[in-house]
Amino acid sequence: MSNPSVVNVQRHGEVAVVTVNNPPVNTITATVRTDLARALDEVRGARDLQAVILRCEGSTFFSGADIGEFSGPPREEEYRQLFNGWEGLTIPVVAAMHGTVMGGGLEIALACHYRVAAPGTRFGMPEVTLGIIPGAGGTQRMPRLIGVEKALDFILSARPVDTAKAIELKFLDAVIEGDLLEGTLSYVRSLLAAGHGVRRTGELSVDPATATPEVIERMRALARKQYPNRGAGLVAVEAVSAAARLPLQEGLELETRLVNECKLTDESRGAVHAFFADRETRRIPGIPADVKAQPIRSAGIIGAGTMGTGIAICFANAGIPVTLIDSTREALDRGLAGLDRTYTSLVERGRLTAAEKDQRLALIVGSLDYNDLQSADVIIEAVFENMDLKKKIFAQLDQVAKPGAVLATNTSTLDIEAIANATSRPQDVIGMHFFSPANIMPLLEVVRTQKTSPTTIRTVMDLAKPLRKTPVLARVCYGFIGNRMMEGYAREAERVVLEGATPRQVDSALEEWGMAMGILAVFDMAGIDVGVNVHTANADQYPPDPSYYQADFALHEAGRFGQKNGKGYYRYEPGNRARLDDPEALAILRARAAKLGIEQREHSKQEILERCLYPLLNEGIRILEEGVALRASDIDVVWLAGYGFPRYRGGPMFYAQTIGLKTLRDGMLKYQRTFGPMHWQPAPLLERLVNEGRSLADWEASRQ
Repeated sequence: MSNPSVVNVQRHGEVAVVTVNNPPVNTITATVRTDLARALDEVRGARDLQAVILRCEGSTFFSGADIGEFSGPPREEEYRQLFNGWEGLTIPVVAAMHGTVMGGGLEIALACHYRVAAPGTRFGMPEVTLGIIPGAGGTQRMPRLIGVEKALDFILSARPVDTAKAIELKFLDAVIEGDLLEGTLSYVRSLLAAGHGVRRTGELSVDPATATPEVIERMRALARKQYPNRGAGLVAVEAVSAAARLPLQEGLELETRLVNECKLTDESRGAVHAFFADRETRRIPGIPADVKAQPIRSAGIIGAGTMGTGIAICFANAGIPVTLIDSTREALDRGLAGLDRTYTSLVERGRLTAAEKDQRLALIVGSLDYNDLQSADVIIEAVFENMDLKKKIFAQLDQVAKPGAVLATNTSTLDIEAIANATSRPQDVIGMHFFSPANIMPLLEVVRTQKTSPTTIRTVMDLAKPLRKTPVLARVCYGFIGNRMMEGYAREAERVVLEGATPRQVDSALEEWGMAMGILAVFDMAGIDVGVNVHTANADQYPPDPSYYQADFALHEAGRFGQKNGKGYYRYEPGNRARLDDPEALAILRARAAKLGIEQREHSKQEILERCLYPLLNEGIRILEEGVALRASDIDVVWLAGYGFPRYRGGPMFYAQTIGLKTLRDGMLKYQRTFGPMHWQPAPLLERLVNEGRSLADWEASRQ
């Protein structure tokens, strides 16, 4: 038989084995589809075949469709015809799966007559998280196998399931131990010996008990709850429920129409933009291709507080030994005890085994002596925000660190240029701004100075991968990308509560719009005292506005620090993080407003959103023009990965384009007429692009 470049067909006696090899993850690209169609014709024309096995080489069975095709012409009809062709064969077709079988990969398996998998295989349909629905038959074939209700649970959850769950749901027939190909050949021959023939999913009927009006309404309610402000979940309910009343081909045509309508929505465009933006951050213009990262075999961390221990967990989880330094035995022991509690909690929740906990803790060694850092390849300073202290630490590191070691600071606000100048090797100094809790939050702001070497940059950007972080490169400025943009966002939230809105009004408006947590609730969680200390230490960075962050200061002066002492913008019961409205907090805010002469007024939800979001978007455009960020999509990633910005809105810069740059500029000017120009001056680039009728994408393209 023939031997195509991506798809190979080989005879094993009476069984044809169709093998796809499209590294790295066997995406179903146009080439794969063309070669699968050719293989299908070859199988149809072969003599004496009794069965077909469809499998993939490499780390996984088909991982899904080619998301890069989303912005092009619709391909669903091509998928439909191809998958129908395999399903329509007159001999049994068995999908032999391994790895991570997602989206279109699972959909082609559903078009096969039988499905087997290696232990450890995982299956999922994540399409709704991209603002679309399964578009290659998944909404029609899955309910024929497992019923409408379970199919919708599976699709709406978007979470992968393991082989045990897949067998329980009844879309997987068997788990093959040992060699997958040999085991599948044995499975196929046992099918043939038992007289089992084709078993087309599309010819099965949906169990009507799984698609009653009550079930469908419950699924609609679930879609609305899980995907507020979004439509793909409800579209999935429409498509899957249609399988109960439509023949397969009509259902597939409906699915095609619905998925292509989804692709045109802002929800889908934003989610797909976010998907590609995550992958773009590691592309660094200006660094020669021959610049290689230094190997990181050991690490050091200065500071055994919450941030330092969180960073230590990242390294231990990556299998990298780490030395944790603090200035006192008491502080060090407290940090090490916290590490043990964190890992114990993971064991108790079934996330780790006891042996894995011991293995990871063994990689973290505490010390009071900087000399124990002499062999470290990277050293990260994670002490509190004090420039003199950080300079002192870096001067010490300059004396003990080996040549070429990366010297990183976790500062979120201080001038890294000044920190680097405390050493004789500024080319090795860089910012590694982790976000709290460092062992959970995926964002890593990588901040280069004027003197940071390309090798240091490449090393840290590559180090992000084993640490399971999404790195975004920035230049030095106050607050870098994320915190600098947050200044205006949070400033307006605080000003609005001084004008008479309640904290719940503000946070609810932001959360209903899509933010993971309202900003005032964030301040309560992080500690109001932390924000006050930052604003006190950096007072020279802010405009001469007497109301600037005064809500924080008023609460702080009244001894309200947030969740840590049970009272901040909200009140908290011991051991409970539920926010309770507190008249005492409102009285404090009203008193501060009276002292500042701030008039009390009503606020619509729309005004709250505009006043918080417009400064955020405007500052992002300013940051882009200044070159602090490499690209608009990097700014989006910072806010998506670090600040709870909704992925389906694509990030701040994508959202600015969605609402229109003119809308943003006009909104800034509207509030400027009310509050003056201090905080409401449109960024120069925003003004220019609006006047020229150009987009941010146009501007970026003109600079390449």
